[in-house]
Amino acid sequence: MGARAAHGTQSTGAEEAAALVGEQMGRFFRLIQAWKHRSRDEQGGDRLLLATLVRCGPKRATDLAAETYLDLSTVSRQIRSLVDRGLVERTPDPDDRRGALLTVTSSGAAVFEAFRAQRNQELAGILRDWPGEDRHELVRLFTLLNDGFAEHYALHHHQQQHAAQTAHATNTAHAVQQGAAR
Repeated sequence: MGARAAHGTQSTGAEEAAALVGEQMGRFFRLIQAWKHRSRDEQGGDRLLLATLVRCGPKRATDLAAETYLDLSTVSRQIRSLVDRGLVERTPDPDDRRGALLTVTSSGAAVFEAFRAQRNQELAGILRDWPGEDRHELVRLFTLLNDGFAEHYALHHHQQQHAAQTAHATNTAHAVQQGAAR
């Protein structure tokens, strides 16, 4: 009974925790949406792209889309707006002249820094009365959760790509067979 019962208990515990975390995540997302609405944050995607370019340095649009888990068409549209406003510039990719690297301008860095200062100030106000060990535990657990999501996304994305490649290969082979049969 020992190992099997313990495993069953862990599974139930994980399922219960997942349900509770899911409820809190839903609440968290609604609160973040309300915060965005209150601050009239219509450029949330802009801020994400700027933050990624500030943190990671120049990137191609395809790499930026992968890094931010956004669709390339969404990134392209947002980058066009950032370039038009002088927050990001395109430069030829030295490794592939057909491509362009996206780089944050000094104006873009200033916009991002202003956002980061505002965000950090608001979060500090929320966390101010928390004990230090709780703040550290929140950072540790939030990082762990984000790492788990990133791993899950990468695995799921890889499986989807593999399934699409397999389906394409199967369809191609089937079409070749039908062509040969005619």
